Amino acid sequence: MIRVLCLRQLLGLPQLNIFIADKLAKVKYSRHLSRGALFGCQYRMYSTANVDHEDMSKIRNIGIMAHIDAGKTTTTERMLYYSGLTRHLGDVDDGDTVMDYMEQERERGITITSAAITFHWDHHKVNLIDTPGHVDFTVEVERSLRVLDGAVAVLDASAGVEAQTLTVWRQADRYSVPRMVYLNKMDKPGASVGLCLSSIKQKLKVQPLLLNAPIGTGREFEGVVDVIMMEKLVWNSKICEDGIKFEKKLLSQSDGKLYEDALKARHHLIGQLADIDDSIADLVLADTKLDDIQSEAVRKAVRSATIQQKIIPVLCGSSLKNKGVQPLLDAVNLYLPSPMDVHHSFIDFYRTDLCALAFKVIHNKQRGPLTFLRLYAGALKSGSTVYNINRQCSEKTSRILQVYADDFQDMSTAVAGNIVLIAGLKQTYTGDTITSSQSSARAAAREFHKTKATDARNSEELGAPILAGVEVPTPVFFCSVEPPTMALQKQLDFALECLQKEDPSLKVDVDKDSGQTILSGMGELHLDIIRSRIANEYNVDVDLGPLQIAYRETATESTEVEEILDKKLGDRHHLVKMKISLHPDPSATQFKHVILMSSREENLDHVKKHQLKAIESGIQSGITNGPVLNFPVINVTVHLHSFHLGPGTSIAMVSACAAQAVHKALKQANTVLLEPMMILEINTDEDKLHGILSDLAQRRSHVDEIQSRQDTRVVRAITPLAELMGYSTAIRTISSGMATFTMELSHYEQMMPLEQAKAIERVTGFAPVL
Repeated sequence: MIRVLCLRQLLGLPQLNIFIADKLAKVKYSRHLSRGALFGCQYRMYSTANVDHEDMSKIRNIGIMAHIDAGKTTTTERMLYYSGLTRHLGDVDDGDTVMDYMEQERERGITITSAAITFHWDHHKVNLIDTPGHVDFTVEVERSLRVLDGAVAVLDASAGVEAQTLTVWRQADRYSVPRMVYLNKMDKPGASVGLCLSSIKQKLKVQPLLLNAPIGTGREFEGVVDVIMMEKLVWNSKICEDGIKFEKKLLSQSDGKLYEDALKARHHLIGQLADIDDSIADLVLADTKLDDIQSEAVRKAVRSATIQQKIIPVLCGSSLKNKGVQPLLDAVNLYLPSPMDVHHSFIDFYRTDLCALAFKVIHNKQRGPLTFLRLYAGALKSGSTVYNINRQCSEKTSRILQVYADDFQDMSTAVAGNIVLIAGLKQTYTGDTITSSQSSARAAAREFHKTKATDARNSEELGAPILAGVEVPTPVFFCSVEPPTMALQKQLDFALECLQKEDPSLKVDVDKDSGQTILSGMGELHLDIIRSRIANEYNVDVDLGPLQIAYRETATESTEVEEILDKKLGDRHHLVKMKISLHPDPSATQFKHVILMSSREENLDHVKKHQLKAIESGIQSGITNGPVLNFPVINVTVHLHSFHLGPGTSIAMVSACAAQAVHKALKQANTVLLEPMMILEINTDEDKLHGILSDLAQRRSHVDEIQSRQDTRVVRAITPLAELMGYSTAIRTISSGMATFTMELSHYEQMMPLEQAKAIERVTGFAPVL
């Protein structure tokens, strides 16, 4: 029995989706399909008008995430084509993809910014975000995963779990996003499902559940076996080059070893589910034959376990060869959660009022700032006024837009569960919570107080509940930026303001001593693309100064100081006395609160809350610039031992005294530099391995492990960032262009005195006295 997914082009209806008929329907297959003549082939089709956009159970908010070059964008382009949204197969190498629409993306062949798009598949609405794979743009992955209900992790089937895969996986763990894995590039030599399943278990520490087994590998890869349905799906590129048509038939004993392997895989799958799902366990314990367990029951169990993140469904295919993408789309609908399946407790506080998170801001030359919103509760109408809880201001929306990469379509209303683009919000930033009105925020705050007042020291200070924002990684590079003429300074300031609003990982500061504008970013590529965008989008051909490392500073000794601020300004006398101690603490990556150290001699209960906030503000200001090279100080805790305030003293003086005390303590605490250490992963041929290892030894690297993947070697090392400046050029020379590498921030590590002296000389131009 063969069932065929027919060509849209043959129907002359490219915007319609044609699906395989029900598994019991008998379909006669003909090689002579022609326009208007389907020869008995049964199919069903629908247009987007038939989809109920308000049925949250039919909505999927998903992201595509992976290591660089694993095939995310290619997979997304196939999804758009098979769903009927596009009429051509976009190719990254040709620079004609829908999702990589920026000029920089098409020139470099990489994804730089996360792109959103909406399409329909099997009566479901899919809001999809294609995320970057390069570590320099990890914040794009971070803020996308923050608002998604599910994600598809794409792996290179010949490489398994790679460095950036681990990074994006940890980001998804942070937001508890249910995931599935798609093993792409099954047509590559060395592609191995076993290798991938093993690396998923060992590196990601999760339980993979193989749903689609490959039929052949390498050049022999022709399709997959649906393990649950016991069906064979085969794509014949000679009959249908674009992969929209494929054969599907039930496996039988006549298929020999393929049938036996599929049956064995199905039994193993049911055994895995029996350990985590009660319904399947009951069937197994009731001595039900494994072959008799209904496919629908298995699918239901897989969906439940996926949403609870007990297992990770695994599918396979080759997106570039147009094989295996349709089963992946079916799996998205079947196993990843809808907005109804992911309950957020804060929704209860807003009830039917609007509750949305602004997770991204872009600038459009015609429309101005455009804000991406994920709606969690309520509805939003075009032209309505909304209230920004974080900024405590009201703004009017001008338009609601449905996003199709760089194209937009107007909507009159957006409802909970959707991701939309809003025009008109000029004061909204990434991470802000939006609600219907100020009264809605107050009502939510009252509900919030009822549940939190017993745990809070002062329930009156609790505002309306806000959605957790996006965690922005620490920049590791910085450089100066200057316009060609002073007349363009204002234009540059506007460009940087817009870009900083779009990209939270880009930091812009002004050096107090030199007056130069300083850019801080995630890497060389990140800052280079910022420079290109300023030139191309804002017509300012800026000059970037030499790239420098963003070091950190820390104290190596505990110290205690007493500070007195005694000043008379005008007719007011200001007097502040405080004693603090500063202590090294490797676990304190960021300063949060000062620790009160009450004693018999000094009781600090008299310190009021606004005074404590002023002290903490001063401490925060004091550790922003360390005494060695004015870099931020980390890994320290501050204790307050005594505090006295003269009558009439302003709060600003309290902060100033605390900042002076911290500066004094840091000078006495033997402050040293910390340098960023990077996780470096290099893929190279066997014959180039020795040269690469020799070079790493000269770069103060510590090699953790060397793995074998077929005919290649994977070197994983911890290396100081200062030693990796221009490494892309060096590794091309050493390996004759055959090696590739990725790196990401691991941690900060104390420098040796000699290396610290070199760093100080590089930054200041003067060699310190050792």
